[in-house]
Order: sequence, then C-alpha cells, then structure tokens
Amino acid sequence: MSHLVLRGIFLCRKEEIEWFYQRGADKIFPDVWQEYLKPIPENERGDLVKAFYKRLTSPDESVRMAAAKAWSGWEGATVHLLPDEQTLTKFTGDMMAVALARIECHFFTNGCWFETDDQLLRKVDAIRHIPAVIVHGRYDVVCPVKNAFDLHRVWPEATLKIVADAGHAVDEPGIMRELVAAVEKFKNRTIA
Repeated sequence: MSHLVLRGIFLCRKEEIEWFYQRGADKIFPDVWQEYLKPIPENERGDLVKAFYKRLTSPDESVRMAAAKAWSGWEGATVHLLPDEQTLTKFTGDMMAVALARIECHFFTNGCWFETDDQLLRKVDAIRHIPAVIVHGRYDVVCPVKNAFDLHRVWPEATLKIVADAGHAVDEPGIMRELVAAVEKFKNRTIA
C-alpha cells in the first residue's frame, strides 16, 4: 500500500459504541432517539446493542425489520450536519436497513473481534510508514472527531484535516473537498 486516505474514523472502542448506541448522541438528537428506542422494551434498554442483536437475529421477520429500520434510521438521521431526507429514506429502505443494522450490530456484539479495546491505536506502527491523510467532520455525531484526534495523537506522521462544517457523511461538501485534495496530493507520488 503506498498511501492512505481515511475518513470518519471509527476505532471500535467501547466508548464509541456506547456514545452512539447507548448514551451520548441521544442528547443531540433526542427526537430521533425516541424512534431508535421504539422496538426495545424499557426493561431491555440497559444494553441496547444486545437488545437490538436479539431482535436482528429473531426468526420473526417483522421483529427483525422493525429493529433494522430503527437502527439504520438512527444512523441515517444523524450522518449529515444538516438533516437530509433522501439519506434517511435510503437508510430505512428494507435491504439497506437489514444489511447495515445486522452487520454493524454483529461486529459490535463481538467487539469487532479485537483482543483489546485500544487495539487499533496500539498497533498503528504497522502502518506508520504509509503516508496518510485523515479527514473528519467537526460535527460528526456517528464517529466523534475525538476518534480522529486520538488516532492522530499516536500517528502524528499522518495529516489530520478536521472539516469545520461537516458531519459524518462522505458526501458533505467539505469532506468531499478534503478527500479529493488528499487523493490529488498522492496521485503522482510513489514510494520507493
């Protein structure tokens, strides 16, 4: 690999999963959060990832679909700096909702198969030699900018670009601008 351009950093740490799926981001989007919670009974809300996993793997298709649409709808409603109805519609479409929710929830339930919570940060030496640009939206609610900052702190050789007017979505104008600039930067460079 000669170069890396990374966007919307997610390190699969427990704090990140809890922030978005258990408590934290709900303070920014309390209205949308209520929709996310709907398929989960009050008595199971202490571990929402576990409760969703139970429903996303249910033999009852209506239970699976309700959980998938709530999970994916939550993400689709929060990925942009400003609400985007087209994205929400895409995320809550049957196929997208089931695929996104089941894959994400399966990974989170299994700790992304990492040995430790900070595995990606501890093993950054494996990629330290690769020229890289990290692009992250300042107002990314799905993957807070702290993730990119934490990665850059252990990998200062990478360039960190925080986009002041962007959330998580790749199609945010500032994110796209920085991604294109990073690719242009690397396009004619080679590693000896």
